[in-house]
Amino acid sequence: MDVINRYVTIKSHVDGAPQESDFELKATPLALSLDPGSNEVIVKNLYVSIDPYQINRMKSYSSSQKNSDFAVGIIPGEAIDTYGVGKVVASGNPEFDKGDIVAGLLNWGEYTVIKASGMLNKLNHMGFPLSYHVGILGFSGLTAYAGFFEVCKPKKGDKVFVSAASGSVGNLVGQFAKLFGCYVVGCAGSKEKVALLKEKLGFDDAFNYREETDLKSTLKRYFPNGIDIYFDNVGGEMQEAVIDNMNINGKVAVCGVISEYTDNEKRAAPRMIDVVYKRIKIQGFLAGDYLNNFADFLSTTCDHLRTGKIQPLEDISDGVESAPSAFISLFRGQNIGKKIVKIAEE
Repeated sequence: MDVINRYVTIKSHVDGAPQESDFELKATPLALSLDPGSNEVIVKNLYVSIDPYQINRMKSYSSSQKNSDFAVGIIPGEAIDTYGVGKVVASGNPEFDKGDIVAGLLNWGEYTVIKASGMLNKLNHMGFPLSYHVGILGFSGLTAYAGFFEVCKPKKGDKVFVSAASGSVGNLVGQFAKLFGCYVVGCAGSKEKVALLKEKLGFDDAFNYREETDLKSTLKRYFPNGIDIYFDNVGGEMQEAVIDNMNINGKVAVCGVISEYTDNEKRAAPRMIDVVYKRIKIQGFLAGDYLNNFADFLSTTCDHLRTGKIQPLEDISDGVESAPSAFISLFRGQNIGKKIVKIAEE
C-alpha cells in the first residue's frame, strides 16, 4: 500500500531566529512495504521531540556540528531527524515486527524509513503515556538527571539555581533537586510560569527574569548566602550574574545556551577571576555521555512518577504541519515544559 508521507524541511540554512518562512512541508509517495532481503524498518511516527539545539544544526555553520553525531548539520530539503516514538508498519529487520512500539531517531514527518544502522529500540511503555518517553522518560529526562547528579554531584542542603526552569530540562532538574534535599530557586519568563514553579513543581522560590533589571542583585536577594550549584540552560548575562553570586567550590552544569543560539553577538562573559579564586567548576555535557546511567534514571523517575513525587510537564502540538511553529515557540518563550508534536494516534 502506498501513502503520502508529509515531512518538514528547511528551505535553506537558518542563521538567525527561525521564522515560519524558513520551513517547508513536503509530501512524497511512500510504499508501506519492503523488497525481499531489505533490512529496513518503516515506522509510523506518533510523537516527536522539538528541541532548541536543533537550530544549531540548521545553521550554515556551528562548531557543534563537528563535535557530536547528534548535532550534524541538517541539509536543506531533507527531512529533519529527531528523537521520537512510533509504531512499526513494515520490517525487514529480524529485531522488529510489525506493530512494535519503538523509540529512536525519527523524522519531523508522518513516516520514517530506518536503515539497519539507524538508532531504534523496542519500547516498553510501562503503563505511561507514549509522550512521556519523548520527554520526561526520554533524553530530556536523562539530561536533567545526569546533569544534576553526575555533573553537579549535589550534597543535601546545597543551594541550587536553575535557569529556564519551566523548560523541558529545567523543570525536572528543580524537581530532582528538591527531592534530593536541596534549596531550589528557578527563573522563567512570565508570572504564570513562576507561579507554576512554586505551586505545582515545589520550587522554594522563583522569579521572572524579564522583570529584573539587575540580575546580580536579584540573585543576591534570592541567595543571600550564595549559590552552590547552577544548572545553566541559557548562558549569556545570566551565567555572568550567577558566577558573581557563587560560593567557593561552586559547580555549573552547562546544558544549553539558548540566549546565544540566535544571536551571534551575544556571549557568556563570567568574571574569570571569580572562577579561579572561588575554584568554580564549569562543565558542559551532553545526554549521550551518560547512556550508561539510563537504567538508573528510568527506574528512579518511573518510581517518582508513580508516587506523584514528580510532575510531568508537557506542551503538545498536533499534526506534522505544526512542527515549525512548535519549534519557533521555543525561542519566543511560549512553551511550558517539554515541547512535543503529536503526529498521529497509535
